[in-house]
Amino acid sequence: MDTSAEQELPVSLDQKDYEILKLLQEDAKQTIREIAGKVHLSPTPTHERIKRLEKTGVIKQYAAILDHQKINKGIMVICQISLVQHNRKAAGEFLHAVLQFEEVVECYNISGDFDFMIKIVVESMESYHYFCVNRLGEVPGIAQTKSIFVMASLKQTHRLL
Repeated sequence: MDTSAEQELPVSLDQKDYEILKLLQEDAKQTIREIAGKVHLSPTPTHERIKRLEKTGVIKQYAAILDHQKINKGIMVICQISLVQHNRKAAGEFLHAVLQFEEVVECYNISGDFDFMIKIVVESMESYHYFCVNRLGEVPGIAQTKSIFVMASLKQTHRLL
């Protein structure tokens, strides 16, 4: 049930590209000049490499990782969802609805007993209950859900290198 865009072939990367990517993952606010010095290139080719990595989609976006507790989003829930029907149309309708919910911060198509896994971050148990009943519960085609409450976030990163 591939509901994502067609998978693209990997982009050809060399060691300097990987070094730049690692540095950007550690701190995306570094200047081109700082990165260039660390990878032993001049700023112009470093800038060109970063632009190529952005254009080819290797770098999807730049983001700040927030502490959800400090912004009053104290409840994190992993919700596993199975659909009534297993076809492209049902999956598409489900995704169209769920991807609009600001409470949903991640969504995965998974294998096993469930079809999707979503990560939800909300203010309180009451707000999660409201979300389940009045938002997620209104999405057609859901057969079953299973909520797993995160008690502590022990590692949170987007680093791949």
